[in-house]
Amino acid sequence: MTTTDRRIQRSEDTAGVVGPERLAGQGLDEHQHESGDRAIRILLSDPVVGPQTDLVITCRDGAYEVWAARGMVRFVRRYAEHGRGPAYSVIEQIGENPIARQDPRALATIDDEVAASRASGFPAEEPSLAYVDPAYLTYPLAYERIAQLFDSPNAPDLVVNPKAYLFGAQPGQHGALDVVQSRSPLIFAGPGIARGVTTDALSRQIDIAPTIAKRCGFPLIDGADETGRTSGERGVAPDVYLKRQDGRPLDAIIEAGAQPAERAYIFLLDGLSNADLTHRLGTDADGIPNLRRLVREGAMFEYGSFTNFPSITWPSHNAIGTGAWGGHHDIVNPTYYLRPTRELVTPQGQQFETARFLGDGVETLYEAFHRVFGDWHGHDGAFTASIHEPCTRGADHATLERAVIGDRDRLRDLTAQHAGDSDPKWQQDGQRGAYAESVIETRGLAQVLLLYTDASHPPPKFMFHEMPLTDGVGHDYGPHSDGVRAALDETDRRIGHILRMLEEQGLYDGTLFVITTDHGMAATDAAVKADQTRAVIVAGMKAVACPPFVYLLDMAVTVTAHPDGRTAMVEVLANDADASGQRPPVAGAAVTLSGHDAEVLARATTSPGGTCGLPLPVSIEPAELVVTVHHEDYNRRHLRLDGSPVQEDLRDALYGGR
Repeated sequence: MTTTDRRIQRSEDTAGVVGPERLAGQGLDEHQHESGDRAIRILLSDPVVGPQTDLVITCRDGAYEVWAARGMVRFVRRYAEHGRGPAYSVIEQIGENPIARQDPRALATIDDEVAASRASGFPAEEPSLAYVDPAYLTYPLAYERIAQLFDSPNAPDLVVNPKAYLFGAQPGQHGALDVVQSRSPLIFAGPGIARGVTTDALSRQIDIAPTIAKRCGFPLIDGADETGRTSGERGVAPDVYLKRQDGRPLDAIIEAGAQPAERAYIFLLDGLSNADLTHRLGTDADGIPNLRRLVREGAMFEYGSFTNFPSITWPSHNAIGTGAWGGHHDIVNPTYYLRPTRELVTPQGQQFETARFLGDGVETLYEAFHRVFGDWHGHDGAFTASIHEPCTRGADHATLERAVIGDRDRLRDLTAQHAGDSDPKWQQDGQRGAYAESVIETRGLAQVLLLYTDASHPPPKFMFHEMPLTDGVGHDYGPHSDGVRAALDETDRRIGHILRMLEEQGLYDGTLFVITTDHGMAATDAAVKADQTRAVIVAGMKAVACPPFVYLLDMAVTVTAHPDGRTAMVEVLANDADASGQRPPVAGAAVTLSGHDAEVLARATTSPGGTCGLPLPVSIEPAELVVTVHHEDYNRRHLRLDGSPVQEDLRDALYGGR
């Protein structure tokens, strides 16, 4: 179906449809169709924000919706009849399906991005200015990545996916659904991993944890798979390694019959583009000798690993560390709204002590290593460590939980010894953020060197090491920039110190290494300082906006006409339940009854209990009577007395000419 089609493709086949797992306000319920449709129209039609917006995403009535200027699609999720995992099918389409292009191989190189930028009308030769229009992007695993998000009660009502180059005020950015921002490098090396292999197999962030579990000899357990059902509930023998395992082991790179790895180490080079890494390996591998070594000794995924959605820090790190999507581990965004407590939380802004935000339904690799090999106590059990990692729950040493193990004086000495690894470029360029992240990496290196050589505990059985410099530089200098090249050189030097230390300690050969990152990085027109979510608030709507999420503040309104046809009761409640699970009454809401030509027939105000009464004119048909409810804290509601909708048809408003 092309963008010129005027037909609407629909299917009413909803048998076996599985909507959000824990529905508790996310998406649009029956009381939010009016406000939701208005917000979608604003985001796609506003003269400023409309041209900046690629997609507006929601779920409604058990289906997932993606709206764009070029068309819309509704799709549903079902459990597959045979085998594990859900299946997805389109039930409605108008114009172009905006996420139909899902090729994971697209725009895999810097040259590809530059060519796509030229085709988009941006002929800049500088790769860090390679702005790519949605027409030249793909959206890998879009159905799965969208549906998982709305499984969490913390998910929004709407997600605003910006055009790749129009989001934020930094030259490099990420967070969106597209292939450039969603592709991370992925390399495995060590015991039982195929050596010197580059594979075109598809991989996801959520596949990393189960691959580590399998290679480290974890037993299969009766845990939940990506459908949320345990092995027992699915009627099969234990078939997962983790409490909630959305991913699967990457068997394409695992050698059959190999002895388990003794320990695992994840190097997470935050924000590093897969295109940047492959370009360096192809043109200047000697400049990053330690990463080159691990690539040559292991297996690299040519097209990278596809991230959580949104493709952004705190959700993605925890997807890697749990093997579960953000919609299942519940840290859904750097900032998100908790409906029961009416609280805006920002794990990424808070930085420290954020383990408490992780949902109970998942298990981190730290917790899993302890379950399998025992809790750490003295020289017994599994000692685990998180170095500046946003995924922390269960780690014995966790920098961001302020749980630091080891001699502080020696730690300071090690930090001072390696201060010279920092590139003077950051201070010369006046890039304070880059310099600060360089210092953080040095402190992280010191912690690693201490933890593996301190005789007071065993060497870490599992290490998750966040190295932030490539992310900060990618943001500040832009992707594919000379700054990113310098940052990668610097980070590679620190990796070299760690590899040499592991060899000296006799630990290298038994260690399973993973090199990855939490997201990609796209060139951004920083001058625009685009923030699409603000448009709904500027338009006068009541909402909580935390890009790219919008939480609508709505009222649940029920109008009950009494049998005599002369009176009706109006009940007005906050649409979002509070911590008790109940919708609180809305007192002081102004309620009007209108008839022909919007003539006001009656007025009332809701009581402390959220109710009021209205007289009904028996001479006017219910379909012609409209109840309007207004309160300064919520979006306005309009209801016909017969229950039929009042708001405009969004399909007509956006696509009526097709």
